[in-house]
Amino acid sequence: MAALTGCAGLAYREDICSSGEYPVMAVGDTGSACVSDGEEPPAGYTRYPEGKVPQQVDDKWDVYWRTHTLDKDGNIIDAPDAG
Repeated sequence: MAALTGCAGLAYREDICSSGEYPVMAVGDTGSACVSDGEEPPAGYTRYPEGKVPQQVDDKWDVYWRTHTLDKDGNIIDAPDAG
């Protein structure tokens, strides 16, 4: 009888963007998008602050940015719909 073993603690984590893309956030809102490397964010979007970029779904920064956003001056603020 063969015993099957799993890799405890290892779980699949979905990347925020595909290879060749980087995440951007909506200014003044919790929306986000992915932009092709080498392109600038579309109007109404901006890059995440350095060191605070979500990489995988449900990682520390993905969860954080659900209730925070950037204002038009680049200041971190509570998201309008965060309650």
